[in-house]
Amino acid sequence: MKLEKILDKLGSLEKNSFIKIIDNIISKNPKNLKEINSILSSSDKGLKSVDNQNISKIFSLISSEFQEHIKCEFQEITNQLDVLIDIIIRDGNCIMKQDWFSRLYDDELKNLKSNLKDLNTDFEDEKSELSISRKRDYKIYKACLHTAYNNDKINNRDAKITSDELSIILTLSKHLGLSQEEIKLINYSILPIQKIDIQEVIKSLKNIGVIFYSTKENTIYVADEMVRILRKVREKEVAQKFYRRTLILLKEPIINQIAKEHNIDRKKSYSEKIEKIINGGVPFTNLLLNNIYKMGSNLTEKKKTLNELCEKGLNISTLKGSTLDEKINSLIEHFENVERDEKVGISIDGYDKLLTELNETLTGLNQQIRTQFELQEEYVLKADFLLDYNIKPRDILDLIEKNDLNSFIKEYGVKQRGDNILNILDHYKDVENLYLENYENVAYRNLNILKENGIIVKESELGIKFEELTKVIFKDLGFNLDDTLKNQLNTKNDLMDLLINLGNDEIIIIECKTSKERGYNKFSSVSRQLKSYQNVALKSNLRIVKILLIAPEFSDDFVTDCEMDTEMNLSLITASTLLNISEAFKTSKYTEFPHVLFRDIVINEERIIKALSK
Repeated sequence: MKLEKILDKLGSLEKNSFIKIIDNIISKNPKNLKEINSILSSSDKGLKSVDNQNISKIFSLISSEFQEHIKCEFQEITNQLDVLIDIIIRDGNCIMKQDWFSRLYDDELKNLKSNLKDLNTDFEDEKSELSISRKRDYKIYKACLHTAYNNDKINNRDAKITSDELSIILTLSKHLGLSQEEIKLINYSILPIQKIDIQEVIKSLKNIGVIFYSTKENTIYVADEMVRILRKVREKEVAQKFYRRTLILLKEPIINQIAKEHNIDRKKSYSEKIEKIINGGVPFTNLLLNNIYKMGSNLTEKKKTLNELCEKGLNISTLKGSTLDEKINSLIEHFENVERDEKVGISIDGYDKLLTELNETLTGLNQQIRTQFELQEEYVLKADFLLDYNIKPRDILDLIEKNDLNSFIKEYGVKQRGDNILNILDHYKDVENLYLENYENVAYRNLNILKENGIIVKESELGIKFEELTKVIFKDLGFNLDDTLKNQLNTKNDLMDLLINLGNDEIIIIECKTSKERGYNKFSSVSRQLKSYQNVALKSNLRIVKILLIAPEFSDDFVTDCEMDTEMNLSLITASTLLNISEAFKTSKYTEFPHVLFRDIVINEERIIKALSK
């Protein structure tokens, strides 16, 4: 769930710890201070009076400083922060009831103790499958950690690992190629594992700003943006679902090779080994640099294997870079972009239909999804519910066995040639709804994101498509889009995009502008165009109630010029604002949108949505 949406659910007291941390970071002059101050300048009472949308924007501007703040918390090594963060960053754990979180915490400690026992046995057993070189790596790391932790006791101080010692220990673990799970196990072979009261756990996580806790709902929330930061802190470069998507393309001998390297039981099933690799925190970069290739592969062969994995397996043809490192970084960046994008790849209605029909065909799917993503709800196959957890259609299909997918495809008449998962997604695509969900991407003329979301369109068609989608949205708002009157008014030189007929010779004129550039900044040209439309309408004795300009965003200069204009009754609406207003309207009591709400220079989304909810 996005940070802004979580903040909307909470009271001021529940947000207080988080706000204090951001305030503290701002007071230390972060690198994006200028942009932050421009947001804060609209409020006289500081950060606490800033709306949730802008708090979310400020958080994105201080994300690197927040990451450093979390890293500092790891110096207190008895707080089990590694264990707790590994729980809350797992796919599906971003929303949890307190009792469910308590159960996951108990299970994590039990597993940790059991795995620690197995590790100690492997240390002592000469016949264990743990290789001599791996035992050596473990012993080196353990000896260094033991010294760092206990040297304070020698000097009659509390045992502690300083920031300098921690940085050396982390460097050592990286060069020894240890996974996060291996590091964690060795750490807790030295540190005592003690269960902390769950209320104390929640309080400590809340105080450092990584979770929100709703007392009313008894629920923990972890924002999607926070999960990405915490993954970086734990050096897990991609979400579990993307890791899995990559691993399932590898043959079992390669999976066994990775399992052997990281002390994972190779007797387990193929899917169990994949989950162990993912949950074990084997670094994704290390995996793609060293572990997925046949023994003895040279650099050229490795590049070829990685290219084939991305192009044929992951259907990514836009991998950048010439070196292996550059290609891997490009793949990680691709997965980050896919995760940040709120669009689903098919429409919401299509997602619901897919889930319903999958459930009818595949017995046990609901329980499989619950188990895989550690979800507490009894029935989870609902699009809106899963999207709150950032679980998309592709993430569900990745979990289904190949034979089951083939059976499903045959039963529902899905195209069988080519990639099964892409064919299923294409089959459940609702084109109009999909375009509407990508309305902002159309406004920004973002062809790459549109393509990734299943929309193939020529760049030359995006302007017309944006106009068509805007028309659909205003129709959904209950307005009369009068093409006949518009065509009567239009001349060779003056072609209005859209016209709303309010009756009694009153109209609203709508102009739609797409732009690749951030901050639409062409007021002089667009104002001449709109004034020309205005003159044509006035000559026909029509009263112009409002002129609306829709664009992806507007620069500060554009807004200022608009405020200074005295000849037009012009309001500016961003594409995202219009779409969010349309969504809020669907659940309101109105059958036609009250156009009097369009009274700001820049339409205030929050104010209008509040007005619609009354």
